[in-house]
Amino acid sequence: MHQSADNGLKIVIVGGFGVGKTTLVRSVSEIRPLNTEETMTQAGVGVDDPAGVEAKSTTTVAFDFGRITINERNVLYLFGAPGQERFWFLWDRLFAGTLGAVVLVDTRRLDDSWYAIDRLEAHGMPFIVAHNDFGGDPHTLEQIRDALDLSPAVPLVACDARDRDSSKRVLITLVRHLYALAAEEPTP
Repeated sequence: MHQSADNGLKIVIVGGFGVGKTTLVRSVSEIRPLNTEETMTQAGVGVDDPAGVEAKSTTTVAFDFGRITINERNVLYLFGAPGQERFWFLWDRLFAGTLGAVVLVDTRRLDDSWYAIDRLEAHGMPFIVAHNDFGGDPHTLEQIRDALDLSPAVPLVACDARDRDSSKRVLITLVRHLYALAAEEPTP
């Protein structure tokens, strides 16, 4: 790991409550991630919807932060956004200076993905979608693409946010997507 780099490239991981954003940042970061996980309390009852993630006992209250060195000159800075609606006001701040985003989805709570996709589209920010598989009823990527009404131009990949290699493949897919989009842009 290099201590300094010329280019810090910011990536944001967004998605609904309990989809695995903190887990993805933890699994792939080369540094000990900064996280703002706090124990869920009675104060969240009636405010946060735990349907489908009833066993969840902690939640992100600001953001997660991790780092990956690409080479001597470039590093990725990863920011995991909180998923509950009451923290969505932070997202616009996290989007500032962001190169692109990963929308992490859980098919048990697919409706929680709409806000993330809508916000990224409103910001004109390139993104990919990663399906974090929690088991249960299997869904094909094509079924997920149809359910989210994703453009064929938006990459969609399966992942296991707990697995470092799987999480790295998600980020590689995003970087390749960003590179392809940059190559398409006309030069002034």
